[in-house]
Amino acid sequence: MAAPGSLASIHAVYEDPFRLNKWTTQYPTRAGPPVEDAESAQHALVARYKLSADPSKSLDLDSIVVQSPLLKRMLAKVLDVYPGVTTDLERLEFNAPFECFVHRWDQLCAERDALMHQGTTGSPVGAHMQEQAMTHLKLLCSTLEGELSSVIREKRDLITHGVMTFQQIWTLFEPGSLIYHKSDGHDRMYKLQTAKSTTNNTSYQLELQYVDFDGAEFGYGKETIHIPEFRGTKKITKFEAYPLEFHSNFEELKRGLIERGRHFEAYKGFHFVGYDGIAIGRVHRGEQKFNVKSRIIIDGHSFSRYSQKTTLEKIETPGIPSGPVDISSTEETDDDCVMLDENAGQKKASTPAGKKPTVGADSRFSLTPEQHLIATAKVRGYSLRDKKWLQFFIPSITDITWNEDAFASLVAPQEQKDLILSFAESQIKNREQFDDFVQGKGKGIIMLLAGPPGVGKTLTAESVAEAMHAPLYSIGAADLGSKPQAMENKLHDMLEMCAKWNAVLLLDEADVFMEARSTRDLDRNKLVAIFLRLLEYFEGILFLTTNRLENMDAAFESRIHLTLNYSELDKASRKHVWSTFLNRSAQAKDSNVGVGAFSDAELERLSKEKLNGRQIKNVLKTAQLLASKYDECLGMGHLETVLRLRKANEKKTVGFFGVGE
Repeated sequence: MAAPGSLASIHAVYEDPFRLNKWTTQYPTRAGPPVEDAESAQHALVARYKLSADPSKSLDLDSIVVQSPLLKRMLAKVLDVYPGVTTDLERLEFNAPFECFVHRWDQLCAERDALMHQGTTGSPVGAHMQEQAMTHLKLLCSTLEGELSSVIREKRDLITHGVMTFQQIWTLFEPGSLIYHKSDGHDRMYKLQTAKSTTNNTSYQLELQYVDFDGAEFGYGKETIHIPEFRGTKKITKFEAYPLEFHSNFEELKRGLIERGRHFEAYKGFHFVGYDGIAIGRVHRGEQKFNVKSRIIIDGHSFSRYSQKTTLEKIETPGIPSGPVDISSTEETDDDCVMLDENAGQKKASTPAGKKPTVGADSRFSLTPEQHLIATAKVRGYSLRDKKWLQFFIPSITDITWNEDAFASLVAPQEQKDLILSFAESQIKNREQFDDFVQGKGKGIIMLLAGPPGVGKTLTAESVAEAMHAPLYSIGAADLGSKPQAMENKLHDMLEMCAKWNAVLLLDEADVFMEARSTRDLDRNKLVAIFLRLLEYFEGILFLTTNRLENMDAAFESRIHLTLNYSELDKASRKHVWSTFLNRSAQAKDSNVGVGAFSDAELERLSKEKLNGRQIKNVLKTAQLLASKYDECLGMGHLETVLRLRKANEKKTVGFFGVGE
């Protein structure tokens, strides 16, 4: 006996036809000769039949094999771009229930009728081939018609009445077709990839495709929609999703969605704009809706980096169209997906700060009209007021209305205001021109604002951002936390984002990070050390505010470019603050309380009250609530009532309507 594995031969074993998963060395025999051989290969079609479970039929058509080259060429036209069908295969096979022919039955019949009406013209050889092609196509149509006539007849009857049954719902959804769905109150369009009944047959599942942007590249995202099982018939337009052509005003809908898709493409890069509406945010149990009225940064690249990575199907295709497009057309091009420059997500758009990008007739696009049509209705970014990464709906994006008088209304000496503004403006213009001995260090501007509460420290930073038309990223010590590692990660990300967005960063009440270090509190020493190190490499504009300048660590002195001390408001300053707040309240469009006229004498009387700016604002807000209760315009009497009650409550250290300190 030879050694194991030494013979240059094959030992064949065969499946036992009478026992499942059993093998034998005996060669199996067939009940008859092969059903497909050289003789069967001569025929244009091979039709396979099996016994029918339907009592009204004896046989069911199980599958068809198309062997005619002429027929394959005609089917290439009829089944063009039908998913899963490749008509130039040597063996072209179709299986029951023949979905592609049910979906394209009208096109198949139109091709047959067109061929019949052409007649036989040209050379004898060409006429012979045309006649042969017509014969083969008639054979296919007659074979399928015998099997599909009842299905097609029922489909037409249901669609004529605008309804569908759950049993025949598969006839409605053709793969590759455009599907309409209303999501979160917004019209959406998708491209259907696959459609099938679920395993337990309790719903019909649509696998859909749409265009999205991950911050660097455009690609395809996926979404699944289920249509629950129902009895009898149901209006097609009542389905959770349905083909575009059943929409009552689909042409106008297409134009609107293509226009929105063009704006979606224009929001690549990052943009500083306003927002007023519902946004979608991620929470520990999934997604949640938030009511957002804030200035936002649209930045898909940073969203993927700092919040949630966006995974898309990316298909690189040559020949990206770049000219103006006709929005009335949704014809498919050869570009299934378009790829952008890998750095596209980091480029700043040329749109002015606070303005939405404009899309005109001369705009140039990378996406095709159909890709605009199926583009998502949302863009990703950051809400500055809510301090959340969110997804924003494009129709709710607005231009920013700047307060051009914000800096002028700031209570501070003019030379001090000029100095602050010049520091900030020069930082924006010359950020790349200066560098430290160590590359990347010392490119930022850090200003320290010190003084008691309510004297305008925070307002200074807000006014600078407003005057420069720049985003204001405002954080407090609580936003950073007290754990060194978590604080370092959060602060690093914030500094990096502000530098990228050209934002003004305000760290309010920064005492905990700036207080002099001691040998007794090592954890807080770590926080100060981390804070000092990260400030060295910050490349933007940072405002720090503190109430305890005398306790500042000595290491901060060399890192701060400008320190400004704010004193308590004097009488003239308080009068200016009262006048500013009253004028602003009178001009507020969303206020439901009118503001009466205040004389100079009344302003003088108000300015005698020793209040800081925040207290003045709170008194005014409480007086407006009082006036609103009696449906009156805000007047001196309301303010005096609140001030009188405030004084009475000061002695008890109990706040009244939030005005006590």
